[in-house]
Amino acid sequence: QLQLVESGGGLVQPGGSLRLSCAASGFTLDYYAIGWFRQAPGKEREGVSCISSSGGSTNYADSVKGRFTISRDNAKNTVYLQMNSLKPEDTAVYYCAADLNYHCSALPYEYDYWGQGTQVTVSS
Repeated sequence: QLQLVESGGGLVQPGGSLRLSCAASGFTLDYYAIGWFRQAPGKEREGVSCISSSGGSTNYADSVKGRFTISRDNAKNTVYLQMNSLKPEDTAVYYCAADLNYHCSALPYEYDYWGQGTQVTVSS
């Protein structure tokens, strides 16, 4: 069964850090671009960051540039999202998704597989 599983979410104070992981099972991520998306209550799902299948190209939403870093370890079949200097407005359910493509996209409909999401709450 093809599956993506996110982990690493939780409750953190403003200014804190979290590292999210997205692990694949049942398939290899080598040929997939990976995107991280988030959805806050009452809001549409938005693209946060994405990384090409090789890891050579990354993109970030303006709201997270300079604070979030996406990376991948194909040997571990896992993609990471390091989130620093977290703000209350970063609170959302974070999802990873896989697109059988070299280049990554910020468009949710481009992606073939989705994880179940992990909650990130930034609050004092």
